[in-house]
Amino acid sequence: MYQKIILSLTTAFLVGCGVQTDSVTKPSMFQSVHEKEAVLLQEGKDKESCPRCGMNLPKYYKTNHSALLDKKTYQYCSIHCLQDHLYDDVSLKNPLVVDVDTLKFIDATKAYYVVGSSVKGTMSRVSKYAFATKEKAELFQKENGGEIVDFYKALEIAKKDFK
Repeated sequence: MYQKIILSLTTAFLVGCGVQTDSVTKPSMFQSVHEKEAVLLQEGKDKESCPRCGMNLPKYYKTNHSALLDKKTYQYCSIHCLQDHLYDDVSLKNPLVVDVDTLKFIDATKAYYVVGSSVKGTMSRVSKYAFATKEKAELFQKENGGEIVDFYKALEIAKKDFK
């Protein structure tokens, strides 16, 4: 009997603390995905961490960006950290972003960004979520507000985070 009570209390504690108890439980933040769903493009012992701020990439996966610098792939938790790296070196190439709908990396320059929605962003008060199609961006915008812009406008808005 005590074992059942202890097991019940332990489960309640873990659930109350936000610890996921099984693979079916959804992450608590919109930006998050399960580690198995996240595609990590960079290599090395810190491949799950943003090279600019150290945040966990699967935890903020739906705002992940990537770019090449000197043939090395960097993956960022957000357009904010991508922009931060651009301040250091403007030769970043091949910008990619996670499509919120499919969770796959797409060409950031062809993405439709919903900026300033009611859904919390990453590293900024102004959220920036990317979609492969205008239709998906419009659906998200209809439910959450915000403005649909291209990559360059979203990057310009991200620059304001540093002022």
